[in-house]
Amino acid sequence: MSSQALATRHITLDALRGFAVMGILAMNIVAFALPEWAYVAPGTYGGDSAADKASWLVSFIFIDGKMRGLFSLLFGASMALIIERAEAKGENPAKVHYSRMIWLLLFGVAHYLFIWWGDILFLYAAIGCIAYRFRNWEAKRLIKWALIIYGLGFLLYAVQFGGLQFLQFMAIQPGADASVVAQYKEVIENPDFSLDASAEIAAYSGSYADIVARRWDDALNLLILIAQSFAETLPLMMLGMAMKKNGFLTGEWDRSDYVRWARKMLIPGLLISTGLGLWVAASGFDLITTLGNFLAWSLIPRLLMTIGYAALLIMAIQSFAGSVFITRVAAAGRAAFTNYLGTSILMSTIFYGYGLGLYNQVGRASLWFFVLGAWALMLLWSKPWLERFHYGPFEWLWRSLARGKFQPLRK
Repeated sequence: MSSQALATRHITLDALRGFAVMGILAMNIVAFALPEWAYVAPGTYGGDSAADKASWLVSFIFIDGKMRGLFSLLFGASMALIIERAEAKGENPAKVHYSRMIWLLLFGVAHYLFIWWGDILFLYAAIGCIAYRFRNWEAKRLIKWALIIYGLGFLLYAVQFGGLQFLQFMAIQPGADASVVAQYKEVIENPDFSLDASAEIAAYSGSYADIVARRWDDALNLLILIAQSFAETLPLMMLGMAMKKNGFLTGEWDRSDYVRWARKMLIPGLLISTGLGLWVAASGFDLITTLGNFLAWSLIPRLLMTIGYAALLIMAIQSFAGSVFITRVAAAGRAAFTNYLGTSILMSTIFYGYGLGLYNQVGRASLWFFVLGAWALMLLWSKPWLERFHYGPFEWLWRSLARGKFQPLRK
């Protein structure tokens, strides 16, 4: 591969990663600023103005799960690239990979316990250890099995939440059978469906010690997240590995192919996602309807839009590769690990009780100002830092720990 083609490949992956780490904050901001129920109970948490409700709808249609999906694709692609480099250097790829995953897992535990409960590093490290098993599969085989696993996960959630929605539908019909009504009442009165977040609000409005103590009590959530997200995260990583192998994510396809895939994925994905969002809004943000759409039915348009966004962004990156904006986004992507952890540190300090104490005080629509501010910081610091140093601060630390010795930092 020519040096120019290699540079194009790298800026494509880096800029995609930059867009992903910026986009993922647009959904994570809710978890920093509001109780967890705010994701599926916009009528209860996050403000009740028209702007707040519209903000939930826009996030649901365009962002929710799609940026995390893109991040997962890129994790799989980066994993394949690092394994490929290790083999080219004559290194043991298993040793290189598992050392990185073990340290990432430990970063995830520390991130969860001491900074923010919404960690995905532990999940990615655990699933990354499994994904290594498929490193030598050809792209078509990876895609086939990724879609099978993803489809099985969708069916599992569809049965679970579809059954719940059907029970609700039957229970609210005129003259509904008393046993059905009783069963439905038992479900909605279950503590798991209680929207009372007073304990959560009190904890995150309190001291740092209170917050850490709460996370220690909930530490098993790290393992629960693996079980809940396995059938989504593993196939996305496998797709990322495949899309690196076939050149999709590295920008090696013809522009006409990216145009075709953007249309094939984004148009149906947007139509379905918009329909689901309007269904939720028409229900008055009914909890069971919102849960079903957020956790089950959105899985299909989420996958379509993740791939469509990747195609669309690759075209944009290639069209404006030399621009100031894309150069800075690519730098943010090269320092994605630092930007991810950095936003956790910044946002938890802004919203939690040990910082500015804005937890549950800011409406959903107004949270976009914090997102825009964080994006500006990412774009401002990443490029000048990487002009002087080889890696972002946390990238350097992770690399040094994984390799068992300090890596050169300053250029």
